[in-house]
Amino acid sequence: MIRVLRLIAAVACAAALSQFPAFTDQYVQRLGGQVDALTLVATEFDASARAAGLDRDQALADLSASRFQQAHRADLIRAFQRLDHARADLQMLRIAGPLERLLLPHRMRDLPTLAATWGDFSPALPLTASGLIAALIGLALGWVLTGLAGLPFRRPQERLGWR
Repeated sequence: MIRVLRLIAAVACAAALSQFPAFTDQYVQRLGGQVDALTLVATEFDASARAAGLDRDQALADLSASRFQQAHRADLIRAFQRLDHARADLQMLRIAGPLERLLLPHRMRDLPTLAATWGDFSPALPLTASGLIAALIGLALGWVLTGLAGLPFRRPQERLGWR
């Protein structure tokens, strides 16, 4: 009975992990769109600042006369920071292959993009080599983790393989 439960858990892990390559492909596409949009905002802001004889930091400092300008300044600072993070993450994710991205979930930190990708993602049968390999990794990982999780509940003889 335990082996059947372990197999079910392992197959569930395989099914979940098999979706990761396709999900990360969609995330990278969306993140690229975010980088493009934020780059446009940054470029236009920088052009306006240069036209006024200011650099970006000076122009941001200049936006503090009213509450609205202070709020707008804070929004722009967040947008520029998001752009910097998104560019760095996008570069790493584009360099990495679908299976290498299994080791880079920390580079999927743009929460609005992650949420939008998850909202539109539809699981499908993985017909790519990376999907199949990810499924096999998930199967092995699920089998090992369920085996380790059951260790504390086994009798000492079973833990040592005597029974």
